[in-house]
Amino acid sequence: MVGDGGMGRWPDLPSPRYLDLGGRRLAYRDFGTGKPVLALHGLFSEGRAFARLAAALPGRRVIAPDQRGHGSSDPAPPYTREGFLSDLVALLDHLGLDRLPVVGHSLGGANAYQLAARRPERVSALVVADVGAVIEADLSFARAWPERAPSREQFLDALGFLGPYLVDGVREHADGWGLACRVEDALAAQDRLNGDHWADWLAVSCPTLLIAGSDSFVLAADHAAEMAAKAPRATLTVLTGGHFVYDDDEAGFAAAVRSFLDATGF
Repeated sequence: MVGDGGMGRWPDLPSPRYLDLGGRRLAYRDFGTGKPVLALHGLFSEGRAFARLAAALPGRRVIAPDQRGHGSSDPAPPYTREGFLSDLVALLDHLGLDRLPVVGHSLGGANAYQLAARRPERVSALVVADVGAVIEADLSFARAWPERAPSREQFLDALGFLGPYLVDGVREHADGWGLACRVEDALAAQDRLNGDHWADWLAVSCPTLLIAGSDSFVLAADHAAEMAAKAPRATLTVLTGGHFVYDDDEAGFAAAVRSFLDATGF
């Protein structure tokens, strides 16, 4: 497990809390008070990526876990779909939360809609950000990233165009700066994520907002439109930006999530 140093843009974050899952720790952050919302990050990221969204949702309690193998949570291979979902159910049970809205980006978006499909009694409304019903991604380029660098800036520079988007997933370790997850764990998670998930997407019965980035390299515009057209209760919002739409259009993303949750009443 990595440390929790190098808080980057968010020095005043609530400290992570931990759930013991049979000798393995799952970390999560608990932002604010009010109606609960579960927020699920993408690959190479962690729960603190939702700090700004939490601040933009007054009257909401945003619970953002570091999903297995990320952030301050322990590695937990193999990174199966069932494994990710069982962690989320265990966290909701631990917090005494029955049915609540779930917001997810990328990996977290797929986890969110699969949770809603397979455990509909736990999800009241769904926001899925920039991930498809069919997922085919090759992240092997990440193996070329350095494991450590002398400073945060040098490590982020080494990540190329992804650097600004992954700052929340970078930590100071004893031997330098690096990701808060192991690259091989993330690649294993992506390998298990790739595939056709139309059955899960179409099984979602709760109100659903699909948010797509206009210039996304992950979710094609025609695929997003097809997802919204075929799902029984889904609507599509396209925001200016790429795959990391919650960063590229921070205000628009927060406004879309806030309006959707207010309209659903959850």
